[in-house]
Amino acid sequence: MPDYIIATPDPVALPIVGTDALFPVRRVYCIGRNYAAHAIEMGHDPDREPPFFFQKNPDNLDPSGAFPYPPHSTDVHHEAEMYAALKSGGSDIAVGDALDHVYGYGLSLDMTRRDLQTEMKKMGRPWEIGKAFERSAPCGPVHPASAVGHLTQGSLTLTVNGETRQQGNLDQMIWKVPEMIAYLSRYFELAAGDVILTGTPAGVGPVDRGDVMVMRVAGLGSLTVRVT
Repeated sequence: MPDYIIATPDPVALPIVGTDALFPVRRVYCIGRNYAAHAIEMGHDPDREPPFFFQKNPDNLDPSGAFPYPPHSTDVHHEAEMYAALKSGGSDIAVGDALDHVYGYGLSLDMTRRDLQTEMKKMGRPWEIGKAFERSAPCGPVHPASAVGHLTQGSLTLTVNGETRQQGNLDQMIWKVPEMIAYLSRYFELAAGDVILTGTPAGVGPVDRGDVMVMRVAGLGSLTVRVT
């Protein structure tokens, strides 16, 4: 065994529905503005923009059901997204082969310090301070594709304290899951354990301490997260 000079961090892993086994997470990719209505509400033209991605850290994924309101921000937004979890990868994956690499799907929230993200945009700087902070991706367990299939349509909703905030359908994605995998694999070598957050519909907005968010995707159940 290697002799490390500091304690090695615990591996990041997500629960899997129907088994006690865990899904180990390698990387987290997030696509930006992948629903037309959301792109418009953020001030962009969805018909002219190629796909783009940013990353969160694996340990930003948090299945605990609690979201601690982060420091140094007064405008934190919810973004409800389905994720795809990969069982294999590679480079230059063809669109037609992409779904062969998907292990399963789940529910996630791309929580965003919108005020800090906006500051970075104005200065032309990276977004990590607004996106990749601690516990910024509350998520549910992985649903194996062998059980739920490959989801291409179905309602995606988010309520806050019982009020509907986001409502869309998976078939409204501008770039579909196979296209995302193929595009990413042109620039990164994808591998087992990679997780891709697939974008959010319109209706993103702020949350406060004490709020309860409930996300649902047809075929994947629900995810309840309390802001603490």
